[in-house]
Parts: sequence; C-alpha cells; structure tokens
Amino acid sequence: MIVGAGPRGTGLIERIAANAPELYAGSGLDIHLVDPYPPGSGRIWRAAQSPLMWMNSHAEDITMFTDETVAMEGPVVGGPTLHEWAGIDGRVFADRRLQGSYLRWVHERAVAALPPDVTVHHHEGRALRVGGPREGRQQVWLEGRPRPLLADLVVLALGHLDAEPDDEQAELTAYARKHGLVHLAPDFTADSDLSALRAGEPVLVRGFGLAFVDLMVLLTEGRGGRYDGDTYVPSGQEPVLYVGSRRGVPYHSKIGYDWSGERPPLPRFFGPAEVEALLARPGGFDFRRDVWPLVEKELGFAHYHRLFTAHPERTSGAWSDFEEKYAASSGAAQREALAAAAVPDPGDRLDLRALERPLDGMRYRSFEEFQEELRGYVERDLSRRHDPYHSPDLAVFLGLLSVYGQLVRLGGVGPWWHGFFSYVASGPPGPRLRQMPALSRAGVLKFVGADMSVTAQDGMFRASSATVPGFSVRARALVEARLPAPTVARARDTLLRELHAEGAAETPDGLLRVDPADGRILDRAGRPHPRRFALGPYTDGRTPGAFTRPRTGGPAFRQNDATARAALRFLAGLAARAAA
Repeated sequence: MIVGAGPRGTGLIERIAANAPELYAGSGLDIHLVDPYPPGSGRIWRAAQSPLMWMNSHAEDITMFTDETVAMEGPVVGGPTLHEWAGIDGRVFADRRLQGSYLRWVHERAVAALPPDVTVHHHEGRALRVGGPREGRQQVWLEGRPRPLLADLVVLALGHLDAEPDDEQAELTAYARKHGLVHLAPDFTADSDLSALRAGEPVLVRGFGLAFVDLMVLLTEGRGGRYDGDTYVPSGQEPVLYVGSRRGVPYHSKIGYDWSGERPPLPRFFGPAEVEALLARPGGFDFRRDVWPLVEKELGFAHYHRLFTAHPERTSGAWSDFEEKYAASSGAAQREALAAAAVPDPGDRLDLRALERPLDGMRYRSFEEFQEELRGYVERDLSRRHDPYHSPDLAVFLGLLSVYGQLVRLGGVGPWWHGFFSYVASGPPGPRLRQMPALSRAGVLKFVGADMSVTAQDGMFRASSATVPGFSVRARALVEARLPAPTVARARDTLLRELHAEGAAETPDGLLRVDPADGRILDRAGRPHPRRFALGPYTDGRTPGAFTRPRTGGPAFRQNDATARAALRFLAGLAARAAA
C-alpha cells in the first residue's frame, strides 16, 4: 500500500515498474493508493487552484524521469521534461496546474508500465492509522471504512502536511479571536482564506520566501491589479503588506542563464567517502562542527573552479596551483587567505556568511531609506542572477545540489540547512521578484527588516526590526507566510500522530527517522521496520523535492529506486515462501 498518490507516490510506482522485471516474478500483486486528491498531481499540483500560482523552476528544469546521473541500482527509464511534454518554451515558468497535468500523465504512464498481473487501486480518502505486528500483515484504516485494509507492506509518501500550531501560534490565534483580529497561521497559501485581509489596511507578514510570493500575487494580481512595464497599477482592493523575516530579504531569484563549458567535478570534498567516515564515528557527528566545514569547502571549490576556468582574467595564478593549495587547506581562515591572494576583487570571492545574512549589522536612519535600499538590493540580485558574468553563482547552485544528495545519504537534513538551500537555490522566478520593487513604489508592499519581531499588545499586532531603529507598525492582521513545520508530533495527519505515539524514532527537530539505505521507518532503538517505509519532507531523508532538473543526480529518484527495490525483494520473498 502506498499512502500518498502525489509526485512522490508516482515516482515510487515508476521505479516499481522499472525494477519489477528483475526482482519480482510473482503474480497477483495489488498496489493500493490512498489519497483524497487526484493521483499524480496530489494536493499541491491539483487543477483546482489559481493560474497565477507558478512553479519556481523553468519548464526545462523539471523532470520525473531518471538518467545516468542518478546513483541507483535500478535501470534508467528516460522520459520527457515538462517543457518537452507540454511543447512549451523551456524558459517558461509554467503554472502549477500544467505541472499537475504532467504529473497525472507520468502517473498513468507508470501504471501502464507495470507488469500485466499488477493491479493498481485508488482509494479516494485518507489513511487514518496503520497497525499490525512487525512480522505480519499491516492493517490500514481508511476514513469511511469500518474495517482496515490488509497490506504486506506500507509506504508513506504523504508529501507536505498540515500541522497543529505551536505554542506561539496558538497564543497569537487566541489573542486574535479575543480582540477581533485576523491571524493566519502557517499554511499553504493557495489554501488560505484571504478574504479577511481588507483593502487598504496594513497586514503584517512574517516570512519572505515562496509562500510570501504566492500571498503577494493573490493579493495583488489576484485582486485585479496589473503591471504596466515596471509600474504596478493597483485595483484598489489590495491591503498594504508589511513583510519581514529572519534575514529581512526575499529568497534569491532563480538563475536566468544557461550553463556553458566545464562543470565542476562534484562531489570533491564532500562525497560518499566523507559520508561513510562520518557515519562510522563512534560518538556520532555534529552538523556545525563536523559537516558544515565539508559543505563550505565543497561550495567554495565549485565557486572557484568556475571562476578560474571560465573567468581566468579575474584571477591571479593558475587553477592547478590554487586547487592544490585549496585541497590542502584545513580551515575556513586558510581558504579565505588563499582566495584573497588569488582573487583580486572581493566581489568575486565566496562569502557564505554574508550570503546567509545580508542585513547583519546594517542600520538605516529612516524607514524610507530602508525601502529604497531594499528595492536596490532586489534589483541588484535580479541583475546578478541573470548575468553569466556571475556564473560562479550557478556553480555554487550545482554544489548545493551535490551537497544535498550527500546529506540525504547521511540521514539527516535539518530545517536550517533546508531553509538555507531554499533561500539560495530555490527562490522565486525572476519575473515574480521583479514585481516587488514595483509594488513597493506603488505603496502596496513595505519592507520591515531582519529579525522581524511581532508582539500582540493593546488589542493590535505590532512589528518592528532593529534594521530600522525606532520604527514599528501596528495592524489588525498578521499572516505567517511559511509552510507548517513538518514535525511528526504536531502533524494533523492522524497516521503520523499514531506513529509518534507508538514510539517511531524522531530527530530533535521532530522529523521521522528512516533508514537512509531504503527508507524503512526506524524505531527508537534504531531498528528498521520490515514492513513500513516513509519518503518525503516529514522524514530526516527529505530531499529538495519529489522531482528535479535533469542530469543533477536526483536524490529523490535514488530514494524511490532503493525503496522500490527493497519492497519488491520483500514481496518476492513472501511469494517464494508461499509457493514452497
């Protein structure tokens, strides 16, 4: 049984179909899919949503099919990217409804590729809980059914989930209810009821990533506003959005140029050997102490490899000499000194600390001065991310993808890393980011600053930031523009809550622990469950997404293949014992 028929469940079926000829010779295999949303598209990519909701990747950078760069045991089965399938310009940012159509087609193709004696059943509803002994058939209770379905094994491919509010969010919601205010807790923006956000009124928005971009679009173009070049023409129905976050700046724009020339040979300093060494440490490892230095070195290598090979006129000395010294360096300080000696322009050096917190220590004399500065920051970011002069940025993006793949093998991608990756490598389409200065000039969007503080007092919400000392704004509405934290304990999904109550292992951040080899769910003693698997963002094996750009290794594809092969081997063993 596969619980979750969205892109992750579809990818698993594709891998089952690809591996079945080698691993499963039985007959009469039934695959039960459980999901209240349509197979393939699932909730996020369903047809019933606004066409203003775009993907944040070019159509040519989206595929559901494996290639030879995926490190997996199973066979490669190629297929079209979104732009090839849809017959559209590869540089287009397609809307999510079109992606849903692509995913439904992939699902149908995967089902059609299964052996003829394999049958797929779709149950339109939710799985409520799973029970059964470790060594026996599993019992899966579905809503609306008095008796459970029996399954030889269960794979949870649940995707993004709703969550119960944490203490802070619960207090803010209670305060809003008491004082007649509006508080929208973390949610999927496309599913939020925004009707309570009134025209012309200030709205505090905490979060400056992709959820904010969706909110911005729905409250501007979604309410009848339009753009005339770089000028926004309001409809008069927009609220005034005061946005801030921990960093105080939006996610970086998607890069708008193609790769050319030699790729950095990745992984170089953080690959399978380093992962194995970390896993073999008797006392375990610490991310900041043991992993982050390897990540820093890997990203720096990608950056400087590109700078020396594609832009040698901006360096002094030969790449071979720099690479030798870089490889021998033992810390960040040594690498910074090496870069300072070999790269004359500080703007050509990689500074991850400045990249992570660009407003650190910055103070502005007035609110308007900060508005002007942040408009300039966004415009500079757009210029940089669309100019191949800065192609080391694209090399760092490739380095981030490589690092993410190794972290998945390590068995733990924490919230900080996932947020950093998203901020640098998975930001909004350039056209969406370009709208922010236009909205700011029109008075519809205002920037609060870094480490935005929100308090509830005197019957209102109040926001401030040290970025603009002395400034604060009061409002009757507060929107948390971010996804719910994917913690098992607070998931509204009852199946995950039951696993939490039963003692499934969780990370300190509340993610479900799974065996990095094949996705089996671990108990608190570290034992993998023989009949239960989990894939997705609520696990410590989370990946950048259920699909990826072609020829980048696709960590999710590797996971899908490993889980499919483990499931098929298990089922083949059952069939063999039954026939004996």
